[in-house]
Amino acid sequence: MHTTCLRTRGLRWLATGLLAVAAPAAMAAFSITTVHDSNNPARPQYIIDTDGGLVFKIRGYESSSTTAIGDISSMVYKGVEYADPARGTQVNSGADWLYNGVSAVGLKVEALSANGTVTPAATTNGGVVNASDYIRVTVTSTSTKGGVFTHYYVVKRGETNIHMGTHFTEQPDVHGLVRFIARVPIAKLPNGGPANAAGGLVTYNGESYWAEDLRGTSGAIEASDVFGFPSTDPRYGQSRSKHYANRRLKDWEFLGGTGPGVGIWFWRDNNEGGSSGPFYRSLLQQITSTHNELTYMVNYGEAQTEPFRLNVLNTYTMIFNDGSTPTARPDTSWYGQVGMVGYVPPQGRGGVTVAGLSGRVAGVPYTVGFANAQAQYWVDADPVDGHFSMQGMLPGTYTMTVYKGELAVQTAPVTVTANTSYALNTVAITADPEATPALWRIGRWDGTPQEFINGDKLTFMHPSDVRMASWKVGPYVVGQSTPALHWPAYQWKDHNNGLQVRFVLKRGQNTAPLRLRLGISADFNSARPQVTVNSWSSAIPSAPPKVSRNMTVGTYRGFNRTYTYDIPASQLVVGTNVLTIWTVSGTAGAGFLSPSLSFDAIDLVAAN
Repeated sequence: MHTTCLRTRGLRWLATGLLAVAAPAAMAAFSITTVHDSNNPARPQYIIDTDGGLVFKIRGYESSSTTAIGDISSMVYKGVEYADPARGTQVNSGADWLYNGVSAVGLKVEALSANGTVTPAATTNGGVVNASDYIRVTVTSTSTKGGVFTHYYVVKRGETNIHMGTHFTEQPDVHGLVRFIARVPIAKLPNGGPANAAGGLVTYNGESYWAEDLRGTSGAIEASDVFGFPSTDPRYGQSRSKHYANRRLKDWEFLGGTGPGVGIWFWRDNNEGGSSGPFYRSLLQQITSTHNELTYMVNYGEAQTEPFRLNVLNTYTMIFNDGSTPTARPDTSWYGQVGMVGYVPPQGRGGVTVAGLSGRVAGVPYTVGFANAQAQYWVDADPVDGHFSMQGMLPGTYTMTVYKGELAVQTAPVTVTANTSYALNTVAITADPEATPALWRIGRWDGTPQEFINGDKLTFMHPSDVRMASWKVGPYVVGQSTPALHWPAYQWKDHNNGLQVRFVLKRGQNTAPLRLRLGISADFNSARPQVTVNSWSSAIPSAPPKVSRNMTVGTYRGFNRTYTYDIPASQLVVGTNVLTIWTVSGTAGAGFLSPSLSFDAIDLVAAN
């Protein structure tokens, strides 16, 4: 069955009693049943029985401002409904609202056999099409420029999984992101996931909770998406937000929640069509008084560090089970039989194998990333000798980046060809700033501020949270102070500006210029550091490009930048020298939304 809907977003009408469903007399196992709401053939829905205990429904017409053609309008697992009929389980905010000026949505619902036979859903009310192997639903939208967005729901007989694939040749521009969201009524799914899940339980000071759980909050403390509690609540001063469900992409495989007798989960693919690499964080879940909102992000613009990727099939799976934590990736070996655009089979892919990494620092994890305009991948290096192997890559030439922690310390080009593994000898790391001897160093060159004050709480609390230590500190005294107790992870122009470091030079150490290196892991509102040493002031660096909110929404990672300042020998003294770091910017902003910097490391080295 193929359905097309043309409309203007603002003209969606609210559904009333006219939505009564004419149910078929009996459901058939592994089948597609067509029903006409209110006996109107212009209002079709398609009931898919997976023959495994899950029955879901695809909407074939517009009904309201919060639902769209191509939405999942019903999800019945073991006889219990988990969808909110008034809120679509859908791509973005509905497939009719992906591209500006476009409301047309194409919909095809089909049964597929393993030998390639395709049978469309029935057009008659109550018509049933029995399927042998697979069922495929295809949702499409075409932009005014000709870009095509394609979303699939695919079911294999007997599974309680809804497999999804999303492919687009042009980035949607209404919201500038691609996601799939399931809004499950809170009574049916009251809990978030376990600690090992994205958006899962966090534990701080013996208290375990979901950082994205807004229940009990009294209102926003920043914008409309970071919340606090009323003064009568024991949690007053704490913060919650959907942003704090984030986790580094490399650290999670699934997200979801549980309720009485049920677990609903999203299991991600390798994210080759995403952007911003293995350490990227984005919102993933929000728990409110009405819904548990599970959000699978294909790509997202907040704290974005590289362009979106197009023309890649992004696959992910919605899993229904008894509430047990998923432990294995769903079987996807059959994807090549269901005709999804952009699918590349294993034999059409290649890999890279490297014998080892030399020049590593003991005790620090190393990750190796691969990126080009088409795809991204990553793999952990072996902690003993640094060897690694990355397989299943799309053919092409990639920049291979070795990360020490989250700091890029080596790059090299590699070429991947289909059905071949590109082999390299041991790669030497030559660009680690920690390899340069320093007179003193605060923090570790690893691309993160985690070793500083509040560094352990940055990703799941707002900076104003009462559980945060004070951001305002006295002078850091080299040789006496420690990063975890005496240097903050962040500095704001309007909150704790002018942080000081006091260091002693012996006779002879002040006779040659010294170089101050200041590593920044992220900046906000064109912030950059200007420094003074005793009576000498550096020039103000050029402004970095502005980015979205980052450091108040759970991410310290942006563009790693290293600022260097050569301090004239004439400005250095034997004895105590005073370094002051200022956050400067011509952009306005107050408090924790003023221009700000996230520290990676600070050190003083020889100037040559």
